[in-house]
Amino acid sequence: MTDTDVIIIGAGASGLMCAIEAGKRGRSVLVMDHANKAGKKILMSGGGRCNFTNYSVEPNNYISNNPHFCKSALSRYTQWDFLALVEQYQIPFHERDHGQLFCNDSAKDIRDMLLAECQKAGVSVQLKTRIDSVERSAERFQVKTGSGTFTGQSLVVATGGLSIPKMGATPLGYKLAEQFGINVLPTRAGLVPFTLQPEDKEKFSALSGIAVPCRVSNSRQSFSENVLFTHRGLSGPAILQISSYWRAGETIEINLLPQIDLDAELKSKRRQKLRNKLRTILESYLPKRLIGVFVPEEVLDRSLQDLSDKQIQQVADRINRWAIKPNGTEGYRTAEVTSGGVDCDAVSSKTMESKQIAGLYFIGEVLDVTGWLGGYNFQWAWSSAWCAGQYC
Repeated sequence: MTDTDVIIIGAGASGLMCAIEAGKRGRSVLVMDHANKAGKKILMSGGGRCNFTNYSVEPNNYISNNPHFCKSALSRYTQWDFLALVEQYQIPFHERDHGQLFCNDSAKDIRDMLLAECQKAGVSVQLKTRIDSVERSAERFQVKTGSGTFTGQSLVVATGGLSIPKMGATPLGYKLAEQFGINVLPTRAGLVPFTLQPEDKEKFSALSGIAVPCRVSNSRQSFSENVLFTHRGLSGPAILQISSYWRAGETIEINLLPQIDLDAELKSKRRQKLRNKLRTILESYLPKRLIGVFVPEEVLDRSLQDLSDKQIQQVADRINRWAIKPNGTEGYRTAEVTSGGVDCDAVSSKTMESKQIAGLYFIGEVLDVTGWLGGYNFQWAWSSAWCAGQYC
């Protein structure tokens, strides 16, 4: 039996970050993971470039049953704190749209930085370790694994969520919470593409591969970014963002031309006695293939002068106010995050320790905190892990 101060289950972003901070305090730390590599999700994220944080991080970039929970951690370990570490390691990075920060070279730079910090802090990382059971007695946690039994004063659950099971995602973190009597809120795929109803899928399949800047809305939220038509349905940043706010059976509205009030624009051109066909005018704004699917051929081939106010309004509504009811989402297979999870009301927002079980901590994606697309989920991993690392 091996004894240590802190056992961390999960060698991902939050687990490694927490280990570094606990190790700096002189705690003996063991990180264990069933995977064959540490930081697998880091390595694949951002197309292999890792969108590791964002220049602008606010609590309203997160979804949780307890919207105040994330405020403390995000204010105590900020994006600037993580950037200072990145710059200390001279990792080259660049900004993309909306303040998103990516590695210039490889996500491996971030993973290697965390492992180097773990080494400096004297942290042990044990991979390919199957966890069989976790128990608590005499104020210590006992973790039985395929590689032996380990005991620790503190146990940190950094197991992530259910997204991308091929990367090794499991429900272990939720099961551990439930084992210790901690409430787990229903989970679902977040930041995920939509699938379409069969008739819509057939209708829009011809548009596969087309991406257009859109505004996508439901009754609770709105995002302006690209929408990508796929052979399965709808994807792209705007769709991924709204998916976290979508519930089954709801309709979303997509403005395919958010910069233009098409009704007013077409009527203005008609007043200017423009003789062009509607098709010619619309093709100056949107891809040809898209127009052909959204507007009937017989209307497209008519001159603007020959269209009534009502016909122009109908065309504008199809483009500016396209309402569609997704069939569902692609699920955890392609989801970037898991929404829901360990109930934040059961955890201290200052320390990330369970309010019920002393020495038991939850950090990162396993908690009911879901960030927007754009580096926010990594920042939550760094911030929540840093907080737990000061106390575990």
